[in-house]
Parts: sequence; structure tokens; C-alpha cells
Amino acid sequence: MKIIIITPAKQKSLSGNRATAQRWAFFLQELGHQVTISVQWDESPCDLMIALHAWRSADTISRFKEKYPQKPLIVAMTGTDLYRFIQSHPEPTLASVKAADQLVVLHDKAYLALPEEARHKVHVIYQSAIPLPFTMKQKNKRSQRSFDICVVGHLREEKDSLRAAYAVRELPESSRIRVRHYGKAHNEEWAEKAREEMRINPRYHWFGEVKHWQIRQAYMRCHLMVLSSIMEGGANVISEATVAGLPVIASDIIGSIGLLGDDFAGYYPVQDTNALRELLLKAENDTDFIRLLRQQGDQRAKLFLPEMEGQQWRELLTFMGLQ
Repeated sequence: MKIIIITPAKQKSLSGNRATAQRWAFFLQELGHQVTISVQWDESPCDLMIALHAWRSADTISRFKEKYPQKPLIVAMTGTDLYRFIQSHPEPTLASVKAADQLVVLHDKAYLALPEEARHKVHVIYQSAIPLPFTMKQKNKRSQRSFDICVVGHLREEKDSLRAAYAVRELPESSRIRVRHYGKAHNEEWAEKAREEMRINPRYHWFGEVKHWQIRQAYMRCHLMVLSSIMEGGANVISEATVAGLPVIASDIIGSIGLLGDDFAGYYPVQDTNALRELLLKAENDTDFIRLLRQQGDQRAKLFLPEMEGQQWRELLTFMGLQ
């Protein structure tokens, strides 16, 4: 079967949408299909279209269904689709939802953001991550002098990107906490904010955009990861951290609860600097708490293994009569 994946992220982009498209292409190719990834549809024929982003890909979705009304279409709902554009730009976003034969979401509570009449189309496909090699896990490279917290993600509004930095500004002098931030600035304003934060906050360091292998090394070297987002459709960094055995603290948004579970111990109220600061200090000083976070992460990590994501794609295509 010939499949085209549409993503708004360009070929050399390190954005989550591009990484997701490439990973899905791999699983679909493993199932025996021919897969092309494109930013725009050139109207070439295919047997199945998978469109990431209901709003950003709305034009392509509309043109595809107009030209090939009988051909199957899967629309993947991103975080901004579910928690922003479905309210701010309802007409094109909901048109994409209606046009889709099936909807893919990345966490198990995403259906709550969709109209009831569309919920029967929903299939959860958890984003997977490759476990760290055994040799890397065996090497304990975590610092004894500092308690290192990694923040992984592009600097932009949806990520509340500097919340962890704000939380470590006024820690007790005895605290060993440092924040190590990896990710590209969305624009120069965000880059300047990060540079200024480094100037005034010796506990914070922004590394900018780095290669994925460097992120995997950070998972090995850090003691904890913070995901401070205001909205997420199902952050792959949660998959990566839990599969790597790295404890997580996250804002209590529905996109993270849908991945980590209702009873997860590491939530704090979104944008609440003081609450995050308290959790970070607890993680630094309470070995039982950090052990609990790691155990809860380990339990969820089984959902995020590559074989699970590949199996979920097989099940969806089989459900659609395409596999």
C-alpha cells in the first residue's frame, strides 16, 4: 500500500511533528508499505493519507477528500489542535476532524477535547522511545556534587519554557540543584529571555538546539526531568525519560495526565513556580519520593516501547481493513 504522511514540519526540522512522522514511517514500512513524508500534498495518488495537525494541514485534508472521497484518511490530533485551535479556529479544525475516517491521539484522555460525535473515531497511539543501551545504563554518570534537572523542548509559550529556571532562582544556598535546558528558541525574543536568565541565574544553563544523541546522554546524566508545558498532545519527552529510567515532574495538564496516569505523584499546578520549587527540593532531599517517581515511571514505560507503537499501528490498519 502507498501511504503519504503530511506534516507541517520541514525535512530537516528537529520538531516533534517531524520526528513523529519519521517514526511512524518506519513502523509502516516495517508492515510492508511504501511511505512518503511531505509538507504539502502534490496531489499524487496514494492508498492512504495520514495528516499530522488538523488545523495546519486543513487545506491538504480538504483537497484530498475532495479529490478522493472514498480513500481512507487518518488525521493525527496534536496538542495545539486539541487545546487551542479547536476553540480559536474551529471551522478548519473541526472540518478536518469530520473529514477523517479515523483520528489518532497520543494519550488516553485526548478524546475529552473532541466533540462527542467524533469520539468513536479515536485511536490512541502512544509515542515510543528507544531504551538506552545497557552499557549506557550501567555507567553511572550522574554528578554527586549537583542535582541536575533536564528540561527538553523548544522555547515557546506552550512549553512554559522557563518555569523550571524561575523555580530555582531562590533556592537555599545548600541546594545542589541545577537546570540543564536543551531546545531551540522559537524566536529571538525567547533566545534573549534564556540568555538573560543565564546571566542572573547561576543555576540555569541553556544549551540551545542539540542532537538527539546528546539528549539521550542528558537523560543518563541528569537526576530528574521537568515538563512544564501549558498544553501537550502527548509529549514524546515523557516517553523518552520514562523508558530511560529518568524520574519526571510535570505540570498537571491533561496531556501529561493521559500519559503518566491519574495517581502519578509528580504533578504540580500549571505555571505555579512555588509548587514546582517545593517538588524539586523534595526530589533532591527525599530519596523515597524520587524512588516513587522512578517506580511510577517504570510502570508507565511499558506503554512507550517501540514494539507497542508498531503494534498499535498494525491494529489500526487492521481495524480499517488495510492490513
